[in-house]
Amino acid sequence: MTRRITPGLAYGLLAAGAALVSLLVSWTALAAQFDNNVYDFIFRVRPTVRADAGAILLALDERTMQRHGGIGGMRRALTQALEQMVQAPPRVVAVDLTLTDPGNDAEDAALQAAFAKTQGLVLGCEMEPDAGGCSGWQDPVEGFRAHAALGHVHALAGPNDEINRRVTLERVCGRARRWALSLEALRLLKHAGVIESSPTDVTVGGLTIQSRWDAGRPLWVRYRDAASVMRVSMDDVIAGRGLERLRGKVVFVGVTAQSAVKDRLFTPLSGGLPMPGVEIHLQAFETMAAGDLLYEMGPLAPLLLALVIVALSAVIFTFLRGWVAVLSGGVLLVLAHAAPYFFFAQGLILDAFAPAAASWLGVLGCAGFQYFYVRRRLFVSEATTARYQQAFHFVAHEMRTPLTAIQGSSELMTRYNLPELKRKELGQMINSESKRLAKMITTFLDVEKLEAGQLELRRAVFALQEVVDTCYQRAMPLAERKQIRITSEVADDLVINADRELLEYAIYNLMTNAVKYSAPETDVLISALQTQAGISISVRDHGMGMDAGEVKNLFRKFYRTRKAEQSGEVGTGIGLSIVQQIVVLHGGHVEVESAPGAGSTFTVVLPATLH
Repeated sequence: MTRRITPGLAYGLLAAGAALVSLLVSWTALAAQFDNNVYDFIFRVRPTVRADAGAILLALDERTMQRHGGIGGMRRALTQALEQMVQAPPRVVAVDLTLTDPGNDAEDAALQAAFAKTQGLVLGCEMEPDAGGCSGWQDPVEGFRAHAALGHVHALAGPNDEINRRVTLERVCGRARRWALSLEALRLLKHAGVIESSPTDVTVGGLTIQSRWDAGRPLWVRYRDAASVMRVSMDDVIAGRGLERLRGKVVFVGVTAQSAVKDRLFTPLSGGLPMPGVEIHLQAFETMAAGDLLYEMGPLAPLLLALVIVALSAVIFTFLRGWVAVLSGGVLLVLAHAAPYFFFAQGLILDAFAPAAASWLGVLGCAGFQYFYVRRRLFVSEATTARYQQAFHFVAHEMRTPLTAIQGSSELMTRYNLPELKRKELGQMINSESKRLAKMITTFLDVEKLEAGQLELRRAVFALQEVVDTCYQRAMPLAERKQIRITSEVADDLVINADRELLEYAIYNLMTNAVKYSAPETDVLISALQTQAGISISVRDHGMGMDAGEVKNLFRKFYRTRKAEQSGEVGTGIGLSIVQQIVVLHGGHVEVESAPGAGSTFTVVLPATLH
């Protein structure tokens, strides 16, 4: 027995498939780019607004470059600015400038002296790349770094695009480790001795930052609008203007002039204008100093959320129907897409692709299945209704003859005082026709059950001649009225394995049709023979015949040829449809040979399987 998949199981399988596909694709570059775009959008619709975190940008902008000798005068300008800052000393100074090569001896000596007088100094350093990864650190010259801590200044673009969203808190080259410039500035601000680390986090001055070593020690930067970042031009500081703005602050010093800076990167809020690296480090510092941290939830969270979403989609379309199910699925889609925003508001980063893909695949898959499933159920229901209506027409059509005989006989017995012999004859006729009527009803019900797959054929092995003789006896009264001779050419030893009652009905229907539509004083031949293909039972008449178009439509229910309708014979075009159903249920087929005015031959071919 074939087990049918229930709708609930189908929804469950669709949901499981949606979860599997979404999870597999979530590990691809496409999903990573989708996540990037989602969080760039969230950063823009929910920009970071924070109080003064105590950081300010001391910018080597275009004006400073023009007035102080450009790149060549950068160290001299920095020295002058540091000397002015002694009047309003900041708490920490983080310098993101290239100081790896010796310059003019006098200028370097002056800058070294300025560094010595600067408290809380951090100097930037870079990794020196080579084919194997890195060959060492490009540290400031020895005289400069004697008075400062070192922090790396790498602010790399994000994966799959050129947008910076994270900085690396730790970089290792060879046996030397450098913490990020922003993290070293935070250490000095908090007067922490060392930065403590474990495989999963970094601790500085009592602040623990969840950042995994095996993931590269990432820190999500909560960027805010560049216009809200406090900044002062180095030219103003050299001129003694704006010094009080630097007092007690953490000052990040770097190049912001577009013509000079090389480490500009786009950020989610850069608006088409890349951000200087020094400003990225400043915003990373503010993120940590304000404790406004973002933590990644890890790969298990989107997996579980995707499973919950597809499970809900299966539940929705299993128990709800129509617009209620569609609206509920729409709400689920909205919630799945809003989930990253809700988690972001709580300081959590959730991979957005898996839940979003699971919601679309789950909802669309289940909705599509429900739509086509309901349509199929509707078609099945309509077909069932039509079949029952046709069955009613079958019964009404075929019962007319026995009912007429019963009615006529009963009226004769009621109205007239008939001889006992005649009354007995009429009583036997009523009994015979009532039995035939009951048998007919049973036959029709069996055909309906067989067509619906609810009843098995009651096969039996019997002589075909017996069935033909029975049909002959029943068709003789009709043939005698038209003086038509019925001839049988069926061998007595020809046996068949079939449902006797259904086969009898089919042969009788073909035989009576041949008589009804044949001209008077003709003959009808019924023959049968054994072939390699099976047993062929043929009924040939000398009636009006049919053309090819009429033969093509002959087995359609309720179809009658124009000549049949004009002949005056009563019929509904149902009988041949029943014959075809019976033959097909036996694994056979019906062949028709006919031509206008030349009569017709109907051949039933049944497989000769004897079990």
